[in-house]
Amino acid sequence: MKMSIRALLTLFTALAAFSQAAFAVVYPLPAKDSRLVGENIQITVPADSKLPLESFAAQYQMGLSNMLEANPGVDPFLPLPGSTLTIPQQLILPDTPREGIIINSAEMRLYYYPKGTKTVVVLPIGIGQLGKDTPLNWITSVQRKKDGPTWTPTAKMREEYAADGVILPPVYPAGPDNPMGLYALYVGRLYAIHGTNANFGIGLRVSHGCVRLRNDDIKYLFDSVPVGTRVQFINEPVKASVEPDGSRYLEVHNPLSASEEELKSKEPVPITISESVGKVLNDPAINQSEVDAAIRARSGMPVRVN
Repeated sequence: MKMSIRALLTLFTALAAFSQAAFAVVYPLPAKDSRLVGENIQITVPADSKLPLESFAAQYQMGLSNMLEANPGVDPFLPLPGSTLTIPQQLILPDTPREGIIINSAEMRLYYYPKGTKTVVVLPIGIGQLGKDTPLNWITSVQRKKDGPTWTPTAKMREEYAADGVILPPVYPAGPDNPMGLYALYVGRLYAIHGTNANFGIGLRVSHGCVRLRNDDIKYLFDSVPVGTRVQFINEPVKASVEPDGSRYLEVHNPLSASEEELKSKEPVPITISESVGKVLNDPAINQSEVDAAIRARSGMPVRVN
């Protein structure tokens, strides 16, 4: 099988970092004037498979939303045996400093730039439910870390669970059944980046505002991220890049619903083009039909538009 230089670099870097980052997707950083990294891959669902889409998402370090965007029409409960799945491992780095942790809620990914490595580690996340949103525009830092966190539900949380017939204790003890998982990085007074006892929530809006990761991923961050590390929250459903060779790429994700009306509507959430993305698209060489197709598809994968 023929592989591009970019794909080989990604593979070799990932293998070199395997012992440190478990199954994390690790990309070599591109040049300062480039933001496109990685290559998409395709796999075939085994003929005898009875696994849900989440199993393939976890195997390839994706969130459920990433897999659903890249594979429209796929059955999330039982992908068709023998069918082809696209693993969206090519992406455009967020338009932010390449430092610390970047959390892009719209694409449900966490980016970690380990100091001195010239790499970026990309991990899928679960985020806050509508009305209990993960911060969307905030710069903070890792203020403390906890091995074996406890969970103290608020009075409102206990009321909500009680309405569904679930009685929560005042303090949920540490352990594998704790909704915060086995490790936590606390950012600010109200929020944490933590594990989970329910992997199906990775790539979904399921938390009360915190950022959830799979167990291996939070263990890697807990071991690797120093207290004081910069953390930036963004909400960037549309990313664009001009590459050194002049090629222009557009990556479109489904925006987060901002209201109950949008959440329940059968119509897609409207796309807003930011000023920075608009500058990339404002070029005579842009193929507007490609731009329109990318916005309609919302595949979460970079598309060349010139």
